[in-house]
Amino acid sequence: MLNIPFLWAKEVVQGEWSSEAIREEEVEGVWFDFCGCFHGFDRATGGRDRSWMVRMKGGDCGGAESKVPGLWRLADEMNPPGTECRALEAEYVGSFHRHVPNENQCSSAVFKHIKAPVHLVWSLVRRFDQPQKYKPFVSRCIVQGGTGVGSLREVNIRSGLPATTSFERLEHLDDDERILGIRIVGGDHRLKNYSSVITAHPETIDGRPATLVIESFVVDVPDGNTKEETCYFVEALIKCNLKSLADISERLGSSG
Repeated sequence: MLNIPFLWAKEVVQGEWSSEAIREEEVEGVWFDFCGCFHGFDRATGGRDRSWMVRMKGGDCGGAESKVPGLWRLADEMNPPGTECRALEAEYVGSFHRHVPNENQCSSAVFKHIKAPVHLVWSLVRRFDQPQKYKPFVSRCIVQGGTGVGSLREVNIRSGLPATTSFERLEHLDDDERILGIRIVGGDHRLKNYSSVITAHPETIDGRPATLVIESFVVDVPDGNTKEETCYFVEALIKCNLKSLADISERLGSSG
């Protein structure tokens, strides 16, 4: 572990910026060449949801608070509050999730640890033609042009969200590395120029085969919204999807 002194930190408590907006503090952990938003539950304060947006002192980066291109991400829920992700997770992000947002875009990533083997989790994630297998907001999917790279799908969205249809293209599918890349090309929603990458990585939890899933994205910030608001909305959708993925995968794993 490397000791990285003097990170600018901005704490989020239950979705709201704290009154102590910016402070200097020392964070011990592995730092990588882009910014991060560290997320976790503070048991000392009754399980309060806490996150930290950080950047190197004297530097700058993209994400909700920056006005220049760059990268930032969410740490995963298994790391304690105020600490950085494990080196292996940072390596995965650096290898597979290197989005470069412009001035009018935001970019982030969400981590999920699933207590099911990677082959089972990936069998659900890779199905570009059947996102409804685990995405709770998808009611139907119609695929055009097969299921290979370049294929298009029309996704019908359940009521309750501010959209009914999304048109999406399969940009990347690698079964060896377990990478799925998708770009939204149309629809009656506000996610313009949305591109996402989801990867699945084997790990061990409590001595049993498990999976780390990382989903990252870059998207335009709609007029009238901030980068922070846009990322918060997209992250909430991804978290719902990944929770459903975990629930289904773990149920299938236990029954198999």
